[in-house]
Amino acid sequence: MNIQLSDHFNYKRLLRFTLPSIAMMIFTSIYGVVDGFFVSNFAGKTPFAAVNFIMPFLMIFATVGFMFGTGGTAIVAKTFGEGDSDRANGYFSLFVYVSFALGVVFALLGIIFIRPIAILLGAEGELLENCIVYARIILAALPFFVLQLLFQSFFVTAKRPQLGLKVTVLSGITNMVLDAVLVLLLPQQFKLIGAAIATALSQTVGGVIPVIYFLRLNDSILRLGKTKFYGKAIVKACTNGSSEFMSNISMSLVGMLYNIQLLKYAGENGVAAYGVMMYVSMIFSGAFIGYSIGTAPVIGYNYGAQNHTELKGLLKKSIVILIVFSCFMVASGELLALPLTKIFVGYDAALTELTLSGFRIFALSFFFMGFAIFGSGFFTALNDGFTSAVISFLRTVVFQVAAVLLLPLVWDIDGVWVSIVVAEFMAFLLSAIFLIAKRNRYHYF
Repeated sequence: MNIQLSDHFNYKRLLRFTLPSIAMMIFTSIYGVVDGFFVSNFAGKTPFAAVNFIMPFLMIFATVGFMFGTGGTAIVAKTFGEGDSDRANGYFSLFVYVSFALGVVFALLGIIFIRPIAILLGAEGELLENCIVYARIILAALPFFVLQLLFQSFFVTAKRPQLGLKVTVLSGITNMVLDAVLVLLLPQQFKLIGAAIATALSQTVGGVIPVIYFLRLNDSILRLGKTKFYGKAIVKACTNGSSEFMSNISMSLVGMLYNIQLLKYAGENGVAAYGVMMYVSMIFSGAFIGYSIGTAPVIGYNYGAQNHTELKGLLKKSIVILIVFSCFMVASGELLALPLTKIFVGYDAALTELTLSGFRIFALSFFFMGFAIFGSGFFTALNDGFTSAVISFLRTVVFQVAAVLLLPLVWDIDGVWVSIVVAEFMAFLLSAIFLIAKRNRYHYF
């Protein structure tokens, strides 16, 4: 069944259209989890803590891919809805080229300044050296990782979500196979390097293959080619994608703050425990992000075509789907807390106990997480980047920072885990308020 952006979307068609994006984001998260599994179980607790300690900083640089992917998709989909395919392709090409160039600049800056940054964050001794070694290898592949994140959105706009999933799966398999080979076979002192090389090469695969596809003559509605410099489009894409850009940067900054707090309250074990929870969170939030990515072109197209009836239907169906997703994820998180903890850190009794107790609290956040992620993505698709950015900023900065600074003063280490739940609940309420407040402007209720 070939699904068009202009089609009417019932539940079956909506899930069928978004499923590749959901699977793509989940699989992207899973191969990151596999990376963590190999590092934790074969390289050791300190390298595992180092990866989770420095990763939030590395993700800050990659967020430019999310920004131009989500923000650019809204512009391109709206332009297609208005019937101007040539300009839409010009926008697409420009966003790809600018994203890659920024990736190169950020990679160079990161490689040069990673040591003082890691020291500033609180790393020292063996933890510091592991952070530097891992980060420099990952940064070498950053321009391609930026493209991989960008194309995750544009494959959907090109009506090739299945191809996007295939590229992600291939990238993930590359990482898993190389992890198994390099981490298992290399001497102990080189296992962390092997894991970093596996990740860097997989990201390169994920970025290069889409470029080859969109450069070739194919039946896709999107093609890479010559383009003009559309200055206003660049600004608009940044504005539209500012919520995702803000969200990812904020999550990274807050992740670094969590690590600082965890070092204070629980030491290196706290950072490792938080890493396990973040791996699981990546999978579950990946499903929500994938759904938002999958629905964005449809929402943007119908907004551009002024099809308010279809827009109303998409929002109502999405709310129902998110409720089902959220309940399933909370139940899964509680049931899988023990086995997942043992898989990652079962070799250390104290670390296992700390991770498990935190996990059972942390899993409650999945009740609210999806609504805030979708709410932000929904306004991005409507080209309302300001509202989207406000939701993301308050969710990932204000609520998280306030909670993680204040609640540990009351509940000690448990306050760190509770803070995540409280922040997601506040973001859920904020998203609901904006959806109600803006209903007359966009006619989706």
